[in-house]
Amino acid sequence: MEHISNGMEKEDEFGYLRIDRFNEERTQKIANLYSQILDVLGEKIDREGLEKTPIRVAKSMQFLTHGYAAKPDEILKSAMFKEDYSQMVLVKNIEVYSMCEHHMLPFFGKAHIAYIPDGYITGLSKVARVVEVFARRLQVQERLTNQIKDCIQETLKPKGVAVVIEAAHMCMKMRGIEKQESVTTTSAFTGVFLNNPSTREEFIHIIGSKLH
Repeated sequence: MEHISNGMEKEDEFGYLRIDRFNEERTQKIANLYSQILDVLGEKIDREGLEKTPIRVAKSMQFLTHGYAAKPDEILKSAMFKEDYSQMVLVKNIEVYSMCEHHMLPFFGKAHIAYIPDGYITGLSKVARVVEVFARRLQVQERLTNQIKDCIQETLKPKGVAVVIEAAHMCMKMRGIEKQESVTTTSAFTGVFLNNPSTREEFIHIIGSKLH
């Protein structure tokens, strides 16, 4: 999202200060389209409950897809350090919230990411930020998994990368097959995680263990 401030600071009747940081022209275009959708669905778009809904949804959709404006490789490089460490670095239980591109309904869950450095490490928060950037786009879980893997592999050039995502999809819970307990797991590996079964098994064991 172009998180551009239009300088609008609004204080409501309760003294709450809200700062709008959305591109005003884009927001209005999206809101107009949602007004048309509500009208086609048979709603009265001028009734009190829906009066501000198109604007709210326009801002919400820009936030939910703001990953298009970010460059995940630059995020990793911003905290990339030379380090003589060659054991597994694993960040697990990273929260994932994304939007299915087929129905534009949410899917959400956890990502578990590991890499084995080959001269360079990155800040731990940057790994989570890479997940956030790719997740905040219209996605399918399979592509999301590969994009995270490829970004870390191509930027840090480690000995290997492992990514596992577990997610629940509202397009399976709210519509269609309506199976409430279904969880989708995707995985992607490079280097030693792909070629060395014991390294991959160690990763799988750790993400399934409670170590704290």
